[in-house]
Amino acid sequence: MKGRTVLEVGADGVAIITIINPPVNSLSFDVLRSLKESFDQALQRDDVRAIVVTGAKGKFSGGFDITAFGGIQEGKEISNPGSISVEIITDTLEAARKPSVAAIDGLALGGGLEVAMACTARLSTPTAQLGLPELQLGIIPGFGGTQRLPRLVGLAKALEMMLTSKPVKGEEACNLGLVDAVVSPDQLVNTARQWALDILDRRRPWVASLYRNDKIEPLGEAREILKFARAQAQKRAPNLKHPLVCIDVIEEGIVAGPRAGLWKEAEAFQGLLASDTAKSLMHIFFSQRGTSKVPGVTDRGLVPRPVKKVAILGGGLMGSGIATALILSSYPVILKEVNEKFLEAGLNRVKANLKSRVKKGKMTQERFEKTISLLKGTIDYETFKDVDVVIEAVVENVSLKQQIFADLEKYCPPHCILASNTSTIDLELIGEKTKSQDRIIGAHFFSPAHIMPLLEIVRTKHTSPQVIVDLLDIGKKIKKTPVVVGNCTGFAVNRMFFPYTQAAILLVERGTDVYQIDKAITKFGMPMGPFRLVDLVGFGVGVATAMQFIENFPERTYKSMLLPLMQEDKRAGEATRKGFYLYDDKRKASPDPELKNYIEKSRSISCVTIDPKLVKLPEKDIIEMIFFPVVNEACRVLEEGIAVKAADLDISAVMGMGFPPYRGGIIFWADSLGSKYIYSRLEEWSKLYGEFFKPCAYLAARAAKGIPLSASVEQTKSRL
Repeated sequence: MKGRTVLEVGADGVAIITIINPPVNSLSFDVLRSLKESFDQALQRDDVRAIVVTGAKGKFSGGFDITAFGGIQEGKEISNPGSISVEIITDTLEAARKPSVAAIDGLALGGGLEVAMACTARLSTPTAQLGLPELQLGIIPGFGGTQRLPRLVGLAKALEMMLTSKPVKGEEACNLGLVDAVVSPDQLVNTARQWALDILDRRRPWVASLYRNDKIEPLGEAREILKFARAQAQKRAPNLKHPLVCIDVIEEGIVAGPRAGLWKEAEAFQGLLASDTAKSLMHIFFSQRGTSKVPGVTDRGLVPRPVKKVAILGGGLMGSGIATALILSSYPVILKEVNEKFLEAGLNRVKANLKSRVKKGKMTQERFEKTISLLKGTIDYETFKDVDVVIEAVVENVSLKQQIFADLEKYCPPHCILASNTSTIDLELIGEKTKSQDRIIGAHFFSPAHIMPLLEIVRTKHTSPQVIVDLLDIGKKIKKTPVVVGNCTGFAVNRMFFPYTQAAILLVERGTDVYQIDKAITKFGMPMGPFRLVDLVGFGVGVATAMQFIENFPERTYKSMLLPLMQEDKRAGEATRKGFYLYDDKRKASPDPELKNYIEKSRSISCVTIDPKLVKLPEKDIIEMIFFPVVNEACRVLEEGIAVKAADLDISAVMGMGFPPYRGGIIFWADSLGSKYIYSRLEEWSKLYGEFFKPCAYLAARAAKGIPLSASVEQTKSRL
């Protein structure tokens, strides 16, 4: 049995129904059936006057059990989820002839909040989190949330909470009317008991949430609010349908009444659950949680060692961003630079990062002072004798990094983890001149490091499992999603996405318009197209990275003079206000008519002619010609064992490169198109445009048997 509820009746005649399903008391089908039974029992018993619903161990309920969605998607578990929403939540809990109070501590999210809203009243602790985050999973609330939330907090706030999936804390929930009072955790259940008896004795109001109408705007005004919400949703996520479905369902309840709204909600929920968007977003949800499980490492029972002090080498953009992320999570940090001038600049960058948080209201001045006090600067190694972790974040130069690692070995204690933030250089090469191979590891942050959610943890053949476990722990504590990958040029993310810009340049040299490409890729759902990305990162980094790849994978790199030619003319991207685009004072990008001259020159050097087919390339073909080489490289990364599993590459593509989460990540998306189709397209292009498109053996083998790219090697062997 997956979870249950327990009923206990006190001398005061109040029945306490406790939801028990660790760790977050999620609402499995078993819990919901048990909840109905407990309510039925409480209603039948003469010694029960009123009811309090609460959750075990300080958590009300984290929502419906997501693992059960797979069962519903396949039609196994339940034919009509509306039966839960109407029969259990509405006709049992809400319609009960004895009053009920939800005593909320910890979490009341999704279905958890929907259960609470069906109670006659709600009390919560100040720190409790209440919200309906279902839209993050491609679905809508399915247990009456679309109908009750607007009636409790008003239409505008309800739309905001559902469409952004952002929870509110107890105090705000109370001001909004979502909860009736805020109570300290130790007084919560007792206060709820008394509250329930007060409702029974009519000392407090007894109105079902579903039929409250004091917060709902008049119909004309309500329609205007809904119309505005629709326009915003379409602007924010033009490729997504479920936010609009959510708005339609809310409208149905306002126009045709709450009962009609409930049935429409149930029908829409069922439909969305089977959608590609929901399947993709749920895959991302589980992939993110799965990154912390690394076979042969996290299953050994190793405990992360305490980290009391971290040193960072280099106070540039990356170093200062990493320092910011660490001090924000209360790690004391020493920032080392080569001289006082660079050090001051580095420390000021960290200050500026924190000040922008203060300005946005995300941080108090007091918290700013406390956080910045964790940061110290230095220009020598004197203070390194007691550091637990060093993260090197200097420029991508092999001999410089080798020298630094040789120095670190001298000055740091023998247990200290020696990490590098390199994005492309082989770690074996970096640690070549040291004896401490087992404590060398890659900690590859993405820029800006204090904002981007991914941390690529790179292990070599020598890295000890303990060091990996330690870094996974740090990653979690600084609120990153850590993904453990193997060591090679570019590691997993940059290596996988290296062909992204190359494919774009290949198309441009053969006649496709630069701006057409960027437009198609952003329409697909990327935050920006490949050319806008190169401008943002800077041509210097672009060319340095390209050199690493040409050196290591010469047979499949597309060599072009386009970037070097532009660099010669002092064009280096956004920083110089000229790249593939022109930039104004506010960094707004606009097309550059002069760009065609560089393309023509590059074309003549490469001896490439314009292909009429590529001049008027449909959007679908642009997307495929740019992303299929990425899929092909991702297959090589899997084949070489650089990534532990396909889902790690999916989450890395989403969090490191901005691949749209509602497409489920790079491999998940590729599998939705099929290995056979991708193979045949790449094969066709490799005949027309060369080795760059040649499908790899891993892809070819799977295409031949029609096996998904995400299937593990073991699964594939059993199929072949």
